[in-house]
Amino acid sequence: MKKILMFTKYSRMGASSRLRSYQYIPFLESNEYQVTVSSLFDDKYLSSYYSKNNKSVLKIAYCYLKRLITLFSVRKYHLIYIEKELFPYLPSLFERAMSILNINYIVDYDDAIFHNYDSSNNKIVKLCLSKKIDKVMKYAKVVIVGNHYIYQHAKLAGAKNIELIPTVVDISRYPRLHKKLPRGQVTIGWIGSPYTQKYILQIKSNIIDLLKNKKFKMVMIGANKDIVNHFPDCNIEVLPWSEDSEVSYIQKFDLGIMPIPDENFEKGKCGYKLIQYMACGIPVVASSVGINENIINHLGCGFLINEKNSWSDTINRIVDSDFIYEDFSRKAILSVEDKYSLQIQQDILLKIISKVA
Repeated sequence: MKKILMFTKYSRMGASSRLRSYQYIPFLESNEYQVTVSSLFDDKYLSSYYSKNNKSVLKIAYCYLKRLITLFSVRKYHLIYIEKELFPYLPSLFERAMSILNINYIVDYDDAIFHNYDSSNNKIVKLCLSKKIDKVMKYAKVVIVGNHYIYQHAKLAGAKNIELIPTVVDISRYPRLHKKLPRGQVTIGWIGSPYTQKYILQIKSNIIDLLKNKKFKMVMIGANKDIVNHFPDCNIEVLPWSEDSEVSYIQKFDLGIMPIPDENFEKGKCGYKLIQYMACGIPVVASSVGINENIINHLGCGFLINEKNSWSDTINRIVDSDFIYEDFSRKAILSVEDKYSLQIQQDILLKIISKVA
């Protein structure tokens, strides 16, 4: 039985780690791989960060020390699987050392984290680390990316082998039922975290205009409860996120939205919100940025927002037509089953790992 050591950034509470690493483990183990996970940050750290936006220097130092100790055991494994980087905001010395020692590692990206460095406002960070992720990619046996934007960056960085695996859902957890346009109040939905709720606030005036019409209400999953203070006299419900409840909560939506700004970091996002909505048969509306364009334009399951149209007009266009609404719902489910499901992508990941390990 071959052994894999996964260096994830977070525990299962962190969406990127849960989706890009943890959800593949049962399949890998059923195919005779023994997987050990070493997360950098735990649930306690994430809870503190989400609730208080608090990053304890002592806690981070402890997490880094624990990871450093774990690195001394890498020779026991046939493959090292790294989510993004080993030590955020430190040079790529350890990834380089593994390359020199011929220790095989795969690195995975679902965000354009290279822009944390090359676009940093901190001059020292920008000077010392702007090429860090390029080096991590170049040293890796395989670079796995979640979209074409990150793929192109890896190519320019000199990565030897690049594979594209989108962020996906386990369709066994989703109902995949075609939805009908509701005859009563329409629920606009959003799922995210206290960190990403800033994207909702960037379209605050659009949301308020929509919710003035009593035909609409809004449900937000994972935001801080005090976000409602930004939307006076609006019908908004905020629900707590948990892995067990997220699907049943998303099913309450009639329409799913994903607003993001047209900026470099956001171009590297993998559209997971859209895929979750689609897996529930929910039509989507999203900013015309990055992978959102690929998902919506190619699959025909919703509309894109750009400078030529508004959130209000676009959402009304969907909910004013039974045909458009139900066509989007049907195409959304088919698209997830064909491409954005764990059941499709896990075989691809297994082939990649088998070649390297």
